[in-house]
Amino acid sequence: MSGKTERYSQMLKGVLVGGCCLLVGYLLVLMYVQGEYLFALMTLIVSATGIWIYANRRAYAWRYVYPGLAGMAIFVLFPLACTIAIAFTNYSSTNQLSQERAQQVLLGRQYQDGAGLNFALYPADRRWQLVLSDSSSGERYVSTPFDFGGAQTLTLQQAPLPATQRATLKVITTHRQALSQIRARLPDGRELVMSSLRQFSGTRPLYVAGRQGVLENQQTGVRYQANQDTGFYQQIAADGSWGSEQLSPGFTVNAGWKNFARVFTDEGIQKPFLAIFGWTLIFSLVTVILTVAVGMVLACLVQWEALRGKAIYRVMLILPYAVPAFISILIFKGLFNQSFGEVNVMLKALFGVQPAWFSDPALARTMLVIVNTWLGYPYMMILCMGLLKAIPDDLYEASAMDGAGPLQNFFRITLPLLLKPLMPLMIASFAFNFNNFVLVQLLTNGGPDRIGTTTPAGYTDLLVNYTWRIAFEGGGGQDFGLAAAIATLIFMLVGALAVINLKAVRMKFD
Repeated sequence: MSGKTERYSQMLKGVLVGGCCLLVGYLLVLMYVQGEYLFALMTLIVSATGIWIYANRRAYAWRYVYPGLAGMAIFVLFPLACTIAIAFTNYSSTNQLSQERAQQVLLGRQYQDGAGLNFALYPADRRWQLVLSDSSSGERYVSTPFDFGGAQTLTLQQAPLPATQRATLKVITTHRQALSQIRARLPDGRELVMSSLRQFSGTRPLYVAGRQGVLENQQTGVRYQANQDTGFYQQIAADGSWGSEQLSPGFTVNAGWKNFARVFTDEGIQKPFLAIFGWTLIFSLVTVILTVAVGMVLACLVQWEALRGKAIYRVMLILPYAVPAFISILIFKGLFNQSFGEVNVMLKALFGVQPAWFSDPALARTMLVIVNTWLGYPYMMILCMGLLKAIPDDLYEASAMDGAGPLQNFFRITLPLLLKPLMPLMIASFAFNFNNFVLVQLLTNGGPDRIGTTTPAGYTDLLVNYTWRIAFEGGGGQDFGLAAAIATLIFMLVGALAVINLKAVRMKFD
Protein backbone atom coordinates (compact mmCIF):
# COMPACT_ATOMS: atom_id res chain seq x y z
CA MET A 1 0.00 0.00 0.00
CA SER A 2 2.85 2.35 0.84
CA GLY A 3 4.52 1.64 -2.49
CA LYS A 4 1.32 2.46 -4.38
CA THR A 5 0.92 5.67 -2.36
CA GLU A 6 4.47 6.63 -3.19
CA ARG A 7 3.86 6.02 -6.90
CA TYR A 8 0.74 8.20 -6.80
CA SER A 9 2.73 10.85 -4.98
CA GLN A 10 5.44 10.76 -7.63
CA MET A 11 2.85 10.97 -10.41
CA LEU A 12 1.14 13.95 -8.76
CA LYS A 13 4.52 15.60 -8.30
CA GLY A 14 5.36 15.05 -11.95
CA VAL A 15 2.01 16.51 -13.05
CA LEU A 16 2.54 19.61 -10.90
CA VAL A 17 6.09 20.11 -12.14
CA GLY A 18 4.98 19.63 -15.74
CA GLY A 19 2.12 22.09 -15.30
CA CYS A 20 4.49 24.68 -13.82
CA CYS A 21 6.92 24.17 -16.69
CA LEU A 22 4.14 24.63 -19.25
CA LEU A 23 2.89 27.78 -17.53
CA VAL A 24 6.39 29.25 -17.33
CA GLY A 25 7.04 28.35 -20.96
CA TYR A 26 3.82 30.07 -22.04
CA LEU A 27 4.74 33.22 -20.08
CA LEU A 28 8.24 33.21 -21.57
CA VAL A 29 6.85 33.01 -25.11
CA LEU A 30 4.48 35.92 -24.43
CA MET A 31 7.31 38.06 -23.00
CA TYR A 32 9.63 37.20 -25.87
CA VAL A 33 7.01 38.06 -28.49
CA GLN A 34 6.39 41.45 -26.82
CA GLY A 35 10.13 42.15 -26.71
CA GLU A 36 10.42 42.00 -22.89
CA TYR A 37 13.69 40.08 -22.92
CA LEU A 38 14.89 41.12 -19.46
CA PHE A 39 11.61 40.11 -17.86
CA ALA A 40 11.73 36.82 -19.74
CA LEU A 41 15.27 36.12 -18.53
CA MET A 42 14.38 36.96 -14.92
CA THR A 43 11.25 34.79 -15.08
CA LEU A 44 13.26 31.91 -16.51
CA ILE A 45 15.95 32.08 -13.81
CA VAL A 46 13.57 32.52 -10.86
CA SER A 47 11.07 29.92 -12.07
CA ALA A 48 13.68 27.32 -13.04
CA THR A 49 15.42 27.72 -9.70
CA GLY A 50 12.14 27.40 -7.80
CA ILE A 51 11.01 24.31 -9.73
CA TRP A 52 14.38 22.63 -9.17
CA ILE A 53 14.36 23.41 -5.42
CA TYR A 54 10.82 22.16 -4.78
CA ALA A 55 11.19 19.11 -7.03
CA ASN A 56 14.56 17.97 -5.65
CA ARG A 57 14.81 16.36 -2.22
CA ARG A 58 18.46 17.27 -1.89
CA ALA A 59 17.50 20.94 -1.92
CA TYR A 60 14.93 20.51 0.88
CA ALA A 61 16.58 23.07 3.18
CA TRP A 62 16.38 25.78 0.50
CA ARG A 63 12.58 25.56 0.31
CA TYR A 64 12.20 27.88 3.29
CA VAL A 65 14.79 30.39 2.07
CA TYR A 66 13.77 30.50 -1.59
CA PRO A 67 10.62 32.72 -1.28
CA GLY A 68 12.67 35.44 0.42
CA LEU A 69 15.49 35.14 -2.10
CA ALA A 70 13.03 35.20 -5.01
CA GLY A 71 11.32 38.29 -3.59
CA MET A 72 14.66 40.03 -3.17
CA ALA A 73 15.63 39.16 -6.74
CA ILE A 74 12.32 40.40 -8.19
CA PHE A 75 11.72 43.52 -6.11
CA VAL A 76 15.28 44.62 -5.24
CA LEU A 77 17.99 43.22 -7.49
CA PHE A 78 16.06 43.35 -10.77
CA PRO A 79 14.92 47.00 -10.41
CA LEU A 80 18.45 47.89 -9.31
CA ALA A 81 19.94 46.16 -12.36
CA CYS A 82 17.44 47.93 -14.65
CA THR A 83 18.26 51.30 -13.06
CA ILE A 84 21.99 50.77 -13.53
CA ALA A 85 21.42 49.63 -17.13
CA ILE A 86 19.32 52.75 -17.89
CA ALA A 87 22.10 54.93 -16.42
CA PHE A 88 24.32 53.89 -19.34
CA THR A 89 21.78 54.88 -22.02
CA ASN A 90 20.17 58.09 -23.33
CA TYR A 91 16.72 56.84 -22.26
CA SER A 92 14.37 59.83 -21.93
CA SER A 93 10.89 61.02 -22.88
CA THR A 94 12.17 61.67 -26.42
CA ASN A 95 14.30 58.50 -26.67
CA GLN A 96 12.15 55.62 -25.48
CA LEU A 97 11.77 53.41 -28.55
CA SER A 98 14.11 51.00 -30.24
CA GLN A 99 15.60 52.12 -33.55
CA GLU A 100 13.35 49.73 -35.49
CA ARG A 101 10.23 50.98 -33.75
CA ALA A 102 11.21 54.65 -34.24
CA GLN A 103 11.71 53.97 -37.94
CA GLN A 104 8.28 52.35 -38.18
CA VAL A 105 6.65 55.39 -36.55
CA LEU A 106 8.36 57.76 -38.99
CA LEU A 107 7.49 55.62 -42.02
CA GLY A 108 3.86 55.58 -40.87
CA ARG A 109 3.54 59.37 -41.13
CA GLN A 110 1.65 60.74 -44.11
CA TYR A 111 0.91 64.05 -45.70
CA GLN A 112 -1.96 65.34 -47.85
CA ASP A 113 -1.34 64.96 -51.54
CA GLY A 114 -3.50 67.06 -53.86
CA ALA A 115 -6.86 68.80 -53.46
CA GLY A 116 -9.54 67.21 -51.34
CA LEU A 117 -13.06 66.11 -52.26
CA ASN A 118 -16.11 67.14 -50.28
CA PHE A 119 -17.90 64.25 -48.62
CA ALA A 120 -21.33 63.54 -47.18
CA LEU A 121 -23.07 60.63 -45.46
CA TYR A 122 -26.49 59.27 -46.44
CA PRO A 123 -28.46 56.68 -44.48
CA ALA A 124 -29.27 53.51 -46.41
CA ASP A 125 -31.64 51.14 -44.58
CA ARG A 126 -29.81 51.21 -41.19
CA ARG A 127 -26.51 51.41 -43.02
CA TRP A 128 -24.60 54.29 -44.59
CA GLN A 129 -23.36 55.43 -47.98
CA LEU A 130 -20.35 57.71 -48.49
CA VAL A 131 -20.58 60.35 -51.24
CA LEU A 132 -17.54 62.28 -52.51
CA SER A 133 -18.00 65.27 -54.82
CA ASP A 134 -15.51 67.27 -56.86
CA SER A 135 -16.59 70.94 -56.78
CA SER A 136 -14.51 71.83 -59.84
CA SER A 137 -15.76 69.12 -62.22
CA GLY A 138 -19.10 68.38 -60.57
CA GLU A 139 -18.43 64.61 -60.49
CA ARG A 140 -19.89 62.53 -57.67
CA TYR A 141 -18.71 59.17 -56.35
CA VAL A 142 -21.00 56.98 -54.25
CA SER A 143 -20.06 53.94 -52.20
CA THR A 144 -22.06 50.80 -51.58
CA PRO A 145 -23.87 50.61 -48.19
CA PHE A 146 -21.53 49.91 -45.26
CA ASP A 147 -21.45 49.72 -41.46
CA PHE A 148 -19.14 51.66 -39.19
CA GLY A 149 -16.49 49.69 -37.37
CA GLY A 150 -12.78 49.13 -37.85
CA ALA A 151 -10.50 49.84 -40.77
CA GLN A 152 -12.09 49.24 -44.17
CA THR A 153 -11.69 50.22 -47.83
CA LEU A 154 -14.74 51.39 -49.76
CA THR A 155 -14.89 51.28 -53.56
CA LEU A 156 -16.75 54.29 -54.98
CA GLN A 157 -18.33 54.62 -58.43
CA GLN A 158 -19.95 57.49 -60.28
CA ALA A 159 -23.65 57.36 -59.45
CA PRO A 160 -26.56 59.66 -58.66
CA LEU A 161 -27.10 60.88 -55.11
CA PRO A 162 -29.03 58.57 -52.75
CA ALA A 163 -32.70 59.41 -52.30
CA THR A 164 -32.43 59.67 -48.52
CA GLN A 165 -31.75 62.83 -46.52
CA ARG A 166 -28.14 63.86 -46.00
CA ALA A 167 -26.70 63.27 -42.51
CA THR A 168 -26.09 66.31 -40.34
CA LEU A 169 -22.74 67.52 -39.08
CA LYS A 170 -23.61 66.16 -35.64
CA VAL A 171 -23.82 62.63 -37.06
CA ILE A 172 -20.45 63.04 -38.79
CA THR A 173 -18.90 64.31 -35.59
CA THR A 174 -20.33 61.36 -33.66
CA HIS A 175 -18.79 58.87 -36.11
CA ARG A 176 -15.59 60.83 -36.70
CA GLN A 177 -13.29 58.13 -35.34
CA ALA A 178 -14.89 55.43 -37.49
CA LEU A 179 -14.72 57.66 -40.57
CA SER A 180 -11.02 58.27 -40.00
CA GLN A 181 -10.41 54.52 -40.47
CA ILE A 182 -12.10 54.42 -43.88
CA ARG A 183 -10.13 54.52 -47.13
CA ALA A 184 -12.17 55.59 -50.16
CA ARG A 185 -10.96 54.11 -53.49
CA LEU A 186 -11.98 56.03 -56.63
CA PRO A 187 -12.38 54.54 -60.11
CA ASP A 188 -8.98 55.93 -61.20
CA GLY A 189 -7.24 54.04 -58.37
CA ARG A 190 -6.70 56.96 -56.02
CA GLU A 191 -7.24 56.29 -52.32
CA LEU A 192 -8.44 59.06 -50.05
CA VAL A 193 -8.86 59.35 -46.28
CA MET A 194 -10.75 61.78 -44.11
CA SER A 195 -8.75 65.00 -43.65
CA SER A 196 -11.44 67.20 -42.04
CA LEU A 197 -15.11 67.16 -41.14
CA ARG A 198 -15.90 68.21 -44.70
CA GLN A 199 -13.31 66.59 -46.96
CA PHE A 200 -11.52 63.39 -47.95
CA SER A 201 -8.01 63.90 -49.34
CA GLY A 202 -5.34 61.79 -50.92
CA THR A 203 -2.34 60.97 -48.70
CA ARG A 204 1.18 59.72 -49.29
CA PRO A 205 3.89 58.48 -46.89
CA LEU A 206 5.94 61.44 -45.66
CA TYR A 207 9.14 59.40 -45.47
CA VAL A 208 10.38 56.53 -47.60
CA ALA A 209 13.23 54.22 -46.67
CA GLY A 210 16.26 54.07 -48.94
CA ARG A 211 19.60 52.31 -48.83
CA GLN A 212 21.50 51.92 -45.55
CA GLY A 213 18.45 52.96 -43.54
CA VAL A 214 18.27 56.47 -45.02
CA LEU A 215 14.85 58.14 -44.79
CA GLU A 216 13.87 60.69 -47.44
CA ASN A 217 11.19 63.35 -46.98
CA GLN A 218 8.99 63.19 -50.09
CA GLN A 219 7.86 66.79 -49.67
CA THR A 220 11.24 68.46 -49.22
CA GLY A 221 13.69 65.84 -50.47
CA VAL A 222 15.76 66.12 -47.26
CA ARG A 223 17.47 62.88 -46.21
CA TYR A 224 17.85 61.62 -42.65
CA GLN A 225 19.99 58.87 -41.17
CA ALA A 226 20.14 57.27 -37.73
CA ASN A 227 22.79 58.94 -35.57
CA GLN A 228 24.00 56.41 -33.02
CA ASP A 229 25.55 59.15 -30.88
CA THR A 230 22.40 61.24 -30.36
CA GLY A 231 19.71 58.58 -30.79
CA PHE A 232 17.79 60.49 -33.48
CA TYR A 233 17.28 60.31 -37.23
CA GLN A 234 19.30 63.38 -38.16
CA GLN A 235 19.52 65.44 -41.33
CA ILE A 236 22.37 64.63 -43.72
CA ALA A 237 24.00 67.61 -45.40
CA ALA A 238 25.17 67.61 -49.02
CA ASP A 239 28.77 66.90 -47.94
CA GLY A 240 27.69 63.94 -45.80
CA SER A 241 28.00 65.74 -42.48
CA TRP A 242 25.25 65.89 -39.87
CA GLY A 243 22.75 68.73 -40.10
CA SER A 244 20.94 70.39 -37.23
CA GLU A 245 17.44 68.97 -37.82
CA GLN A 246 16.41 65.88 -35.87
CA LEU A 247 13.28 63.76 -36.23
CA SER A 248 11.20 62.81 -33.24
CA PRO A 249 10.70 60.27 -31.76
CA GLY A 250 14.27 59.25 -31.11
CA PHE A 251 15.57 55.85 -30.09
CA THR A 252 17.60 54.47 -27.20
CA VAL A 253 21.36 54.04 -27.65
CA ASN A 254 24.23 53.18 -25.36
CA ALA A 255 25.66 56.37 -23.82
CA GLY A 256 28.52 54.78 -21.86
CA TRP A 257 29.67 56.86 -18.90
CA LYS A 258 28.27 60.07 -20.39
CA ASN A 259 25.50 60.46 -17.79
CA PHE A 260 27.92 59.98 -14.89
CA ALA A 261 30.37 62.38 -16.49
CA ARG A 262 27.62 65.01 -16.85
CA VAL A 263 27.05 64.96 -13.10
CA PHE A 264 30.64 66.08 -12.45
CA THR A 265 31.50 68.06 -15.60
CA ASP A 266 28.33 69.90 -16.66
CA GLU A 267 28.39 73.08 -14.57
CA GLY A 268 24.59 73.37 -14.74
CA ILE A 269 24.34 69.92 -13.12
CA GLN A 270 27.53 69.81 -11.06
CA LYS A 271 26.80 72.89 -8.94
CA PRO A 272 23.23 71.94 -7.95
CA PHE A 273 24.25 68.31 -7.44
CA LEU A 274 27.10 69.15 -5.07
CA ALA A 275 25.00 71.78 -3.28
CA ILE A 276 22.07 69.39 -2.91
CA PHE A 277 24.42 66.60 -1.79
CA GLY A 278 25.83 68.87 0.92
CA TRP A 279 22.35 69.96 2.02
CA THR A 280 21.21 66.31 2.10
CA LEU A 281 24.09 65.42 4.44
CA ILE A 282 23.41 68.41 6.70
CA PHE A 283 19.66 67.77 6.76
CA SER A 284 20.10 64.10 7.63
CA LEU A 285 22.71 64.79 10.31
CA VAL A 286 20.85 67.70 11.97
CA THR A 287 17.57 65.78 11.92
CA VAL A 288 19.13 62.74 13.61
CA ILE A 289 20.78 64.90 16.28
CA LEU A 290 17.61 66.86 17.03
CA THR A 291 15.25 63.87 17.05
CA VAL A 292 17.58 61.94 19.36
CA ALA A 293 18.11 64.95 21.63
CA VAL A 294 14.42 65.83 21.89
CA GLY A 295 13.37 62.20 22.24
CA MET A 296 16.00 61.50 24.89
CA VAL A 297 15.14 64.58 26.99
CA LEU A 298 11.41 63.89 26.81
CA ALA A 299 11.97 60.22 27.69
CA CYS A 300 13.90 61.29 30.79
CA LEU A 301 11.13 63.72 31.75
CA VAL A 302 8.26 61.24 31.42
CA GLN A 303 10.29 58.67 33.39
CA TRP A 304 10.76 61.14 36.23
CA GLU A 305 9.12 59.58 39.27
CA ALA A 306 8.06 62.91 40.80
CA LEU A 307 6.12 63.87 37.66
CA ARG A 308 2.36 63.52 38.03
CA GLY A 309 0.16 62.38 35.14
CA LYS A 310 3.03 60.66 33.33
CA ALA A 311 0.69 58.40 31.40
CA ILE A 312 -1.17 61.37 29.89
CA TYR A 313 2.07 63.06 28.87
CA ARG A 314 3.34 59.86 27.26
CA VAL A 315 0.17 59.47 25.17
CA MET A 316 0.26 63.12 24.07
CA LEU A 317 3.94 62.98 23.12
CA ILE A 318 3.51 59.75 21.14
CA LEU A 319 0.52 61.08 19.17
CA PRO A 320 2.68 62.57 16.34
CA TYR A 321 3.97 59.04 15.73
CA ALA A 322 0.41 57.65 15.51
CA VAL A 323 -0.85 60.20 12.96
CA PRO A 324 0.09 59.35 9.32
CA ALA A 325 3.08 61.41 8.25
CA PHE A 326 1.50 62.84 5.11
CA ILE A 327 -1.40 64.27 7.15
CA SER A 328 0.98 65.95 9.59
CA ILE A 329 3.04 67.36 6.72
CA LEU A 330 0.00 68.85 4.99
CA ILE A 331 -1.18 70.37 8.29
CA PHE A 332 2.23 71.96 8.83
CA LYS A 333 2.11 73.28 5.26
CA GLY A 334 -1.01 75.18 6.23
CA LEU A 335 0.41 76.31 9.58
CA PHE A 336 3.45 77.84 7.89
CA ASN A 337 1.44 79.62 5.19
CA GLN A 338 2.88 83.13 4.87
CA SER A 339 -0.43 84.97 4.73
CA PHE A 340 -2.92 82.86 6.66
CA GLY A 341 -0.84 80.34 8.63
CA GLU A 342 -1.17 80.29 12.42
CA VAL A 343 2.61 80.43 12.84
CA ASN A 344 2.89 83.77 11.02
CA VAL A 345 -0.25 85.09 12.71
CA MET A 346 1.37 84.52 16.11
CA LEU A 347 4.75 85.91 15.02
CA LYS A 348 3.11 89.01 13.62
CA ALA A 349 1.11 89.55 16.81
CA LEU A 350 4.17 89.09 19.04
CA PHE A 351 7.05 90.49 17.01
CA GLY A 352 5.47 92.16 13.99
CA VAL A 353 7.15 89.84 11.42
CA GLN A 354 5.80 87.45 8.78
CA PRO A 355 8.65 85.18 7.60
CA ALA A 356 8.51 83.94 4.01
CA TRP A 357 8.85 80.26 4.90
CA PHE A 358 8.42 78.94 1.36
CA SER A 359 10.31 81.56 -0.68
CA ASP A 360 13.40 82.14 1.48
CA PRO A 361 15.93 79.24 1.14
CA ALA A 362 17.20 79.43 4.74
CA LEU A 363 13.71 79.61 6.23
CA ALA A 364 12.42 76.82 3.97
CA ARG A 365 15.24 74.56 5.15
CA THR A 366 14.61 75.51 8.77
CA MET A 367 10.94 74.65 8.33
CA LEU A 368 11.87 71.24 6.92
CA VAL A 369 14.09 70.48 9.92
CA ILE A 370 11.38 71.60 12.38
CA VAL A 371 8.69 69.45 10.76
CA ASN A 372 10.97 66.42 10.41
CA THR A 373 12.01 66.72 14.07
CA TRP A 374 8.34 66.74 15.05
CA LEU A 375 7.72 63.61 12.98
CA GLY A 376 10.83 61.75 14.20
CA TYR A 377 11.20 62.44 17.92
CA PRO A 378 8.39 60.08 19.14
CA TYR A 379 10.23 57.05 17.75
CA MET A 380 13.44 58.03 19.49
CA MET A 381 11.53 58.81 22.68
CA ILE A 382 9.97 55.34 22.74
CA LEU A 383 13.38 53.73 22.24
CA CYS A 384 14.96 55.83 24.97
CA MET A 385 12.11 55.04 27.37
CA GLY A 386 12.85 51.35 26.95
CA LEU A 387 16.61 51.79 27.25
CA LEU A 388 16.25 53.89 30.42
CA LYS A 389 14.61 50.94 32.13
CA ALA A 390 17.78 48.93 31.53
CA ILE A 391 20.07 51.38 33.36
CA PRO A 392 20.66 50.12 36.95
CA ASP A 393 19.36 52.39 39.72
CA ASP A 394 22.53 51.69 41.67
CA LEU A 395 24.45 54.04 39.38
CA TYR A 396 22.17 56.97 40.21
CA GLU A 397 22.24 56.12 43.93
CA ALA A 398 26.03 56.07 43.93
CA SER A 399 26.07 59.34 42.00
CA ALA A 400 23.72 60.94 44.54
CA MET A 401 26.01 59.89 47.38
CA ASP A 402 28.83 61.73 45.60
CA GLY A 403 26.67 64.86 45.43
CA ALA A 404 25.96 64.84 41.66
CA GLY A 405 22.93 66.74 40.34
CA PRO A 406 20.43 65.89 37.56
CA LEU A 407 22.54 67.45 34.79
CA GLN A 408 25.65 65.60 35.89
CA ASN A 409 23.68 62.33 36.04
CA PHE A 410 22.36 62.94 32.52
CA PHE A 411 25.74 63.73 30.91
CA ARG A 412 27.83 61.27 32.93
CA ILE A 413 25.50 58.27 33.21
CA THR A 414 22.34 58.48 31.06
CA LEU A 415 23.79 59.89 27.83
CA PRO A 416 26.80 57.53 27.52
CA LEU A 417 24.70 54.46 28.31
CA LEU A 418 22.01 55.44 25.78
CA LEU A 419 24.25 56.47 22.90
CA LYS A 420 25.94 53.09 22.46
CA PRO A 421 22.76 51.05 21.83
CA LEU A 422 21.25 53.96 19.89
CA MET A 423 24.17 54.33 17.50
CA PRO A 424 23.08 51.67 14.95
CA LEU A 425 19.55 53.12 15.00
CA MET A 426 20.91 56.62 14.51
CA ILE A 427 22.86 55.45 11.47
CA ALA A 428 19.72 53.78 10.11
CA SER A 429 17.76 57.00 10.76
CA PHE A 430 20.45 58.96 8.91
CA ALA A 431 20.09 56.63 5.91
CA PHE A 432 16.28 56.99 6.01
CA ASN A 433 16.38 60.79 6.12
CA PHE A 434 18.95 60.78 3.33
CA ASN A 435 16.09 59.56 1.10
CA ASN A 436 13.17 61.32 2.82
CA PHE A 437 11.26 61.96 -0.41
CA VAL A 438 7.73 62.39 0.99
CA LEU A 439 8.55 65.22 3.41
CA VAL A 440 10.16 67.47 0.79
CA GLN A 441 7.67 66.61 -1.94
CA LEU A 442 4.59 67.38 0.14
CA LEU A 443 5.91 70.35 2.13
CA THR A 444 8.00 72.44 -0.29
CA ASN A 445 8.18 70.44 -3.54
CA GLY A 446 11.89 71.29 -3.56
CA GLY A 447 11.31 75.06 -3.66
CA PRO A 448 12.40 77.74 -3.82
CA ASP A 449 13.90 76.88 -7.21
CA ARG A 450 17.54 77.48 -8.11
CA ILE A 451 18.28 79.79 -11.03
CA GLY A 452 20.74 79.04 -13.84
CA THR A 453 20.72 75.23 -13.67
CA THR A 454 20.57 72.80 -16.57
CA THR A 455 18.16 70.56 -14.72
CA PRO A 456 15.26 71.55 -12.40
CA ALA A 457 16.61 71.92 -8.85
CA GLY A 458 15.50 73.62 -5.63
CA TYR A 459 17.14 74.78 -2.42
CA THR A 460 15.24 72.24 -0.29
CA ASP A 461 15.64 69.33 -2.70
CA LEU A 462 17.27 66.21 -1.33
CA LEU A 463 19.17 64.03 -3.77
CA VAL A 464 16.21 61.68 -4.15
CA ASN A 465 13.86 64.61 -4.93
CA TYR A 466 16.41 66.06 -7.35
CA THR A 467 16.53 62.71 -9.13
CA TRP A 468 12.74 62.58 -9.34
CA ARG A 469 12.57 66.10 -10.81
CA ILE A 470 15.16 65.24 -13.45
CA ALA A 471 13.19 62.12 -14.37
CA PHE A 472 9.72 63.68 -14.50
CA GLU A 473 10.02 67.48 -14.64
CA GLY A 474 12.81 68.03 -17.17
CA GLY A 475 11.99 70.96 -19.42
CA GLY A 476 13.91 69.62 -22.43
CA GLY A 477 12.60 66.08 -22.08
CA GLN A 478 12.42 63.81 -19.07
CA ASP A 479 15.99 62.53 -18.74
CA PHE A 480 15.62 59.07 -17.24
CA GLY A 481 19.22 58.12 -18.06
CA LEU A 482 20.69 60.99 -16.03
CA ALA A 483 18.19 60.34 -13.22
CA ALA A 484 19.19 56.67 -13.17
CA ALA A 485 22.87 57.66 -12.97
CA ILE A 486 22.19 59.88 -9.95
CA ALA A 487 20.03 57.13 -8.41
CA THR A 488 22.96 54.74 -8.83
CA LEU A 489 25.24 57.18 -7.02
CA ILE A 490 22.67 57.50 -4.23
CA PHE A 491 22.54 53.70 -3.96
CA MET A 492 26.31 53.60 -3.56
CA LEU A 493 26.17 56.26 -0.83
CA VAL A 494 23.34 54.55 1.04
CA GLY A 495 25.12 51.21 0.58
CA ALA A 496 28.20 52.67 2.24
CA LEU A 497 26.02 53.83 5.13
CA ALA A 498 24.56 50.33 5.41
CA VAL A 499 28.06 48.87 5.67
CA ILE A 500 28.88 51.36 8.42
CA ASN A 501 25.66 50.40 10.16
CA LEU A 502 26.53 46.68 10.03
CA LYS A 503 30.00 47.34 11.40
CA ALA A 504 28.53 49.44 14.20
CA VAL A 505 26.13 46.63 15.12
CA ARG A 506 28.96 44.09 15.00
CA MET A 507 31.08 46.25 17.27
CA LYS A 508 28.19 46.51 19.70
CA PHE A 509 27.74 42.76 20.04
CA ASP A 510 31.41 41.74 19.88
